[in-house]
Amino acid sequence: MKLRHSTSLLAALVVGLAIQNAAHAAPTPAAAREIAHLLTYLEKSGCQFYRSGTWHDAPAARAHLDMKFKYMTQRDMVQTTEDFIVNAATSSSMTGGTYMVRCAGAEAQPSADWLRAELVRYRKANPSESMAPAR
Repeated sequence: MKLRHSTSLLAALVVGLAIQNAAHAAPTPAAAREIAHLLTYLEKSGCQFYRSGTWHDAPAARAHLDMKFKYMTQRDMVQTTEDFIVNAATSSSMTGGTYMVRCAGAEAQPSADWLRAELVRYRKANPSESMAPAR
């Protein structure tokens, strides 16, 4: 009877550790490619990026998001491209303010929407390189 209880406890512990390790994994190679694409797309977009009460040019926006991505990657906080968008590219971790993107001839929109739209386009154009089907 004790052996059965110990075996069940050990099995639960192993499953718990496996789940914990899966939740704290580094970005997959496909996610890393997609994130690199989004950062480059932003940098070359010519758009402006709003954060912490100020508009910034696209290269400065890319540098800021790249810094946040590296910080989060070192702490195993980004596993998927969607994690990057939600955790690094949506709002300020200091003020909580929403990041916005404003491109010529268009109204400002939340950066998350802008990045997700490009991610969908990228995945459709590069199905063999992407980690998830386009939605």
